[in-house]
Amino acid sequence: MIKKTLPCLLLFIFTACAELQQIADRMETSRPLTNQEVINGLREALVIGSDSASGRLSAVDGYYRDELVRILLPPEAEIITNNLSLLPGGEKLVEDVILRINRAAEDAAREAAPVFARAVNNMTIQDGFAILRGENDAATQYLKAQTFDDLFNLYQPRIKNSIEKPLAGNISTLESWNALTEQWNRLARSAAGRITDLQPVETDLAGYLTRQALDGLFLKLAQEELRIRTDPVARVTDLLKRVFGQQ
Repeated sequence: MIKKTLPCLLLFIFTACAELQQIADRMETSRPLTNQEVINGLREALVIGSDSASGRLSAVDGYYRDELVRILLPPEAEIITNNLSLLPGGEKLVEDVILRINRAAEDAAREAAPVFARAVNNMTIQDGFAILRGENDAATQYLKAQTFDDLFNLYQPRIKNSIEKPLAGNISTLESWNALTEQWNRLARSAAGRITDLQPVETDLAGYLTRQALDGLFLKLAQEELRIRTDPVARVTDLLKRVFGQQ
């Protein structure tokens, strides 16, 4: 009799324990969040999201092969790319320029995580609650406001170096761009240009390309944030499950 009763008793105990654990988990999840839990959870989410975003982009072809973030020359450079394409091997030359620019951005992305980490450490409780209750990209917008200048200074020298390297005829992408825009802007600012409402073009090629690279970085970060907010599977720690599970 005892032998028959023992398995049933053990099954009852294990089932009861499992149910008690589920109840405890539900109580833990529903317990109001403390200020410290919110700030720690948001910091954890931002670190995970920024590490993932910068990690993806810093990989070989992270920028170059991703159509959403691939960096191209500005529209005003079409006349340059069209003329280069008429030269023997010109199409490859244009693609080499674009590849070099994207490689520079991939290199810079490797150093983006520490910049994000400093901003995360400076987050206040007020910042944390504003992010938690904000839009799906609230954390991304917070990091963008806190880090854009530092990231710009990180990316720009690498991209500038890539466009200053000589190409066909010992002329760099930057030199070709400057010659083109100087001629165009001279025309746009002339009497005839003003009459026909011609507009000067952006002449800071390195700045333009750097902003494009950072747009791609924050786009990837926003995608990671959205996953954590909406997909329970993306909440890889107990704290993330608790903080975002209540939203």
